[in-house]
Amino acid sequence: MLVSVIIWNNQANLEPVFQLLLFFTMGLIAILFFTLILRVNSNNHTCRMIGQSGFMEFSKEGDLILAGIFSISSESIFDFILFVSAKISRCNCCYCRMNDRELKFARIVMFAVEEINRDPQILPGVTLGYRLYNGCGSENLIRAAVEAVNSDEFKDCTVYILFIYDSSVYLQVSYLSTCACLSNKKLFPTFFRTVPSDSFQIKALVQLMKHFDWRWVGIIYTVGSYSEEGTAQFVQAAKKEGICVEYHLPYSKTSRVKLRRVVKMLRVSTSKVVLLFVSLSYTKSFLSDVKKYNITGKQWIGSESWITQPDLASETTKHILQGAIGFALPRAPIPGLAEFLFSLKPLDFPDSTILKKIWERFFDCSFTPSNVTTMCTGREDLHTVSSDYTDVMYFRPENNVYMAVYVAAHALHSVLQCNNSSNPTTGKPCVLEHFKYVNFTTPNGIKVFFDESGDSATRYDMVNWQIQEDGSVEIVTIGQYDNLFPDGEKFKLKDDVKFVWGGNSPEVPRSLCKEPCPPGTRKAINKRKPLCCFDCFECPEGTISNQSDSLECLICPPEFWPSKKKDKCLPKPTEYLSYKDIMGALLTAFGCVGIFLSLLVSIIFLTHKETPIVKANNSELSFLLLFSLKLCFLCSLTFIGRPSDWSCMLRHTAFGITFVLCISCVLGKTIVVLMAFRATLPGSNVMKWFGPVQQKLSVLSFTLVQVLICILWLTTNPPFPKMNIMYYKDRIILECALGSAAGFWAVLGYVGVLALLCFILAFLARNLPDTFNEAKLITFSMLIFCSVWIAFIPAYVSSPGKFTVAVEIFAILASSFGMLTCIFAPKCYIIIFRPEQNTKKMLLGKIPTRTL
Repeated sequence: MLVSVIIWNNQANLEPVFQLLLFFTMGLIAILFFTLILRVNSNNHTCRMIGQSGFMEFSKEGDLILAGIFSISSESIFDFILFVSAKISRCNCCYCRMNDRELKFARIVMFAVEEINRDPQILPGVTLGYRLYNGCGSENLIRAAVEAVNSDEFKDCTVYILFIYDSSVYLQVSYLSTCACLSNKKLFPTFFRTVPSDSFQIKALVQLMKHFDWRWVGIIYTVGSYSEEGTAQFVQAAKKEGICVEYHLPYSKTSRVKLRRVVKMLRVSTSKVVLLFVSLSYTKSFLSDVKKYNITGKQWIGSESWITQPDLASETTKHILQGAIGFALPRAPIPGLAEFLFSLKPLDFPDSTILKKIWERFFDCSFTPSNVTTMCTGREDLHTVSSDYTDVMYFRPENNVYMAVYVAAHALHSVLQCNNSSNPTTGKPCVLEHFKYVNFTTPNGIKVFFDESGDSATRYDMVNWQIQEDGSVEIVTIGQYDNLFPDGEKFKLKDDVKFVWGGNSPEVPRSLCKEPCPPGTRKAINKRKPLCCFDCFECPEGTISNQSDSLECLICPPEFWPSKKKDKCLPKPTEYLSYKDIMGALLTAFGCVGIFLSLLVSIIFLTHKETPIVKANNSELSFLLLFSLKLCFLCSLTFIGRPSDWSCMLRHTAFGITFVLCISCVLGKTIVVLMAFRATLPGSNVMKWFGPVQQKLSVLSFTLVQVLICILWLTTNPPFPKMNIMYYKDRIILECALGSAAGFWAVLGYVGVLALLCFILAFLARNLPDTFNEAKLITFSMLIFCSVWIAFIPAYVSSPGKFTVAVEIFAILASSFGMLTCIFAPKCYIIIFRPEQNTKKMLLGKIPTRTL
C-alpha cells in the first residue's frame, strides 16, 4: 500500500473543481492537503506524465509512504508569462523565488516521520517513509501531485482523476486552509484540518471588538475566497453583536483606483479601528503602498495570516503596525525540532537542487567554481543565518504541520486493524472512520481531535505589536481565545501584560459612530443611518434612564422625582408650612402678637375690674371672651409645623371648640344687651331669666355641643397626616386630611351658625341708645368674622399645598383680631386715655341701672 501525503501550501480555499483548476493555473492556490491514497490494482488504465517531471526533492523509503508537496520555490513573473504563452510547464530556477518557510514545513514532516518511527506505540513493526516534492509555486502543484501518485507502485490513471475531481474518495488533512466553506460536509465529506476555520477567527475578532467597545469599524479586503468570504462573515457576525461596519473596501496590488479609494476612506472615515483581512503577500503590498500617504490615528486589527510576521515592520511602516492586534495560531514548543532544523546539510540530500540554491543564498557562496563567490562546503553553520527557516523562537503554524503528520500516523495505526479496508463493526470505509474519531495527544502536549465538521480544537493567541525604540519588533501574547470554553469564557485577556495601542493612543482607542446615550436620555434608532449611528433624546418629565444606551425611560415611583440629570429617582422634597418659612414665621408672629394683645387687654381689665366700663355687660363674660381669644390665637400655631397624628386632630378640634367658646361669649354679651334694654320696660323681669348663671350655662351649653361634634368626628373618622403627591409633580405636600369631610364642615358650620345668630342679634340691638352700647361693636366684629369665613371657603378649596393651611390660619387670626379689636379696643381706649368717661355717672346717663 502506498500512502501519499500531498502537501499544497499557501493560504486559499478549496473551491469546486473548475475554480480549483483555475486557481492552480493562475498561481492563486493556497492549500495544504494530506491525501491518503490507497493503491488500486488495475492493469486496464495507466497514465503517463506529459511534460516536465522530476519535482521530488527529498525521500525516505518505508512500508508506508507519505507524499508531500511544498512550494519551496516559485517562478518569476517573467518566467510565468513565458510558461503561459508557450503552453509548457517547467520550473526554471534561474529566476526562482525561494520560500524558506516551505522548506521548514518539509523538514517538519521529516522530523515527525522519524519521531513516529522511533515511537513503539504508533505503527509498531511498520516504518513510515516520505517523498517530498517541490511544487515550484502554485504553477506546478498539480503536476507535482500527479508525479506523487504516478510512482512505480501506483500507475492507475483512475486514481489521478479521482484525486482531482472526487473529494469523497480521498481523505485530506490541511494545516493552513482556513476557509469556512471547507466545513461543509456535503461538498467536502473527507476534508479535515488542524488549523482553525476562519469562522472561529471571525468569532474571536468580533469578541475582541466587543470587549474594547469598538462598535464602528472599517474593513480592507482583497478579491478572493479567503478575504471576501472572511469579510462577509465578519460583517454578519458583527451585526449580531451591535458592531457596525462603516466601510469594506477591496484592495488590489495593481489597481491605483482602488488604492486611492482606500486611502481617501482611511483619511475621512470616523472609525478608528480598521480590520486588514488579507493574506501575507497582500499585506506586504498594502503596507508598501499606504506608507507613502502618512495614514495615522488608526488601530489596525490583523488577520491570522500576517499578524505574527515581524518582517513586515520597516522604518517606514512601523508607525502603521505599532499597536496592531490580532489572533495568531497558538505557539507551542516542539522538543528537538530546532536542533533538527539546524542539522540540515546539503550533503545529506545530494540530489536536491533546490536545497543547494537555498544554501547558496543563505551563505552567499556557490557549489560550482566561480570567480565571483566563494565555494560552498555544505558544512556552514545555519545558526549564523537569519531567515524564516532558522526562526525557531516560536512555533505556530509549524505545530499544525506536526499535528497533521501525527493525524495520518494515528489514523493509519487504526487502519491496520481493519479488514478489507472497512470497519468490521460498522462496515464503513475504515480510513474515513478513523479519521473522524481520531483522538490523541502529540508528544508536545497538544490534544488533537475533530468535530463533526472536520475542524480541530480552536485555540488562538491574541497578540499585540510592540515596536521598541531601537526598532525591534516584539509580538506580545496578551490573551487567548479557546472555543472549547463555555460562552463568556472563550475570550480572556492576561492581567499582567502591557498593551500598546495604535495611533499613538495612550489608552484604549474609542471607535464609535455615536457616543453612548448618557443616563438621562434614551436611544432611538435612526432609520436613515447604520444601527450604531443612533440618536439620543432627553427623557420626558417625570422619567429617568439610569443606564447608558437605554432604549426607554422609566417612570419614577409616585414618591420620587427625577434628578436634574434625569439619571436617578430621588425622594420628592416634602413641603408643609414650617416655622422656618417666611410665611410661617409671619403667621407665627401675628399669632404671638394676638396672644400678647389679648393678655394685655386682660391685664388692663383686671387692673380696672372695679370700674363701671369693665363691670358693664357682665365682666365675667368679658374675661372668658379674652381667655377664648387667647386660645384662638394659640390654636393657630398648631397649624404650623410638620403634620402628625396628634397635631392633625388637635388643630381642627381646638379651632372648633375655642371659636365656639369665643362666639358663645359674644352671643351671651349680645343677649345681655338686648335683655338689659328689655328690662327697662315697665313690669319686665327678663333679667331674672338671663342672669349671670344663665349666661354661663348658655356658654357652656353652646360649647358642649361643639365638643360632642368633635368627639363624634374623632371617634369615627378623625383627621390624619397625608402625603399629597397629586397636586405637584416635583414635590410632596404634607397636609392633614380631614378624614370625615362631614365632621369638618359640621364643626365649621356650627361656628358659622352661632356667628350668624350673634350677628343678627347684634344688628337688631345696634340702634339702642347707649354710649357704651356693645351691640354696635359686636355687630362690626361679627361682620368681620362672617366676611372672613365666607371668603375662607373658596380660598381654602382653591389654595394649593401649604397655602391651604396659611389661608386657614389667616382666617383664624383675622377673625380673632376682628373680635379683639372691635369689642375691646374702644373700652381700653376709654380706660387708658379717657378715664373721665369711665364713671358711673356717665353710664347712668346712658344706660339703665339694671345693666350694671
